[in-house]
Amino acid sequence: MSEKAENSSNPLDILKWLIVFALLGGLVYGYETYEEISVLYRALAAVGIVVVALGIAATTTKGQTFLTFAKDARTEVRKVVWPTRQEVVRMTLIILAATAIVGLMLYLIDMVLVWAIGLVTGIGA
Repeated sequence: MSEKAENSSNPLDILKWLIVFALLGGLVYGYETYEEISVLYRALAAVGIVVVALGIAATTTKGQTFLTFAKDARTEVRKVVWPTRQEVVRMTLIILAATAIVGLMLYLIDMVLVWAIGLVTGIGA
């Protein structure tokens, strides 16, 4: 992106972000302050405030950019050809077997090196 496009923000966006942060900060403060109120009611209020904050954030330039990115990502995920369960199981078993073989090889190489160093230095392992 060009520098001009990144720095061109609507002055109203700053106010929107301040409102979003004020809502979320107030949520944290209020949740801790009103401990005597049922957790259910506090959780419902928290969900409502978060939804409102996200709605306000979505109307900003950065929010619109994020929503566009999310929609494009969802479109790309739909294009992916996902493996079948049988393919996943088979590949997992292959990876486990390869890991075990490499681990065994590294163990044997280590044992040979310990033996060789012990032989050269005269220190018994």
